[in-house]
Amino acid sequence: MKNPNRETVSKLEHLPNIGKKMANYLEIADIKSPQSLIGKNAFDLYNKLCEKTGKQFDPCVIDVFMSVIDFMEGGEPCVWWEFTSERKKFG
Repeated sequence: MKNPNRETVSKLEHLPNIGKKMANYLEIADIKSPQSLIGKNAFDLYNKLCEKTGKQFDPCVIDVFMSVIDFMEGGEPCVWWEFTSERKKFG
């Protein structure tokens, strides 16, 4: 997994676990830059995504959102499914 510099990364697609589709999902949820993830709640972003698109997405999207928020807030980059158990505690 690539390890971008969280201080200088400028594109969502350069974050761990984020490809073009997931970057688009983040943009729909009003996240325009990696730095704008800091302090956000993955469940809120997921709900905003579902509300704006009128679709219900797989809950694993929350895990991906959790992984990039954690990374941008100082956590180590790790695979998104490491956040599944944490999501299930709250969801």
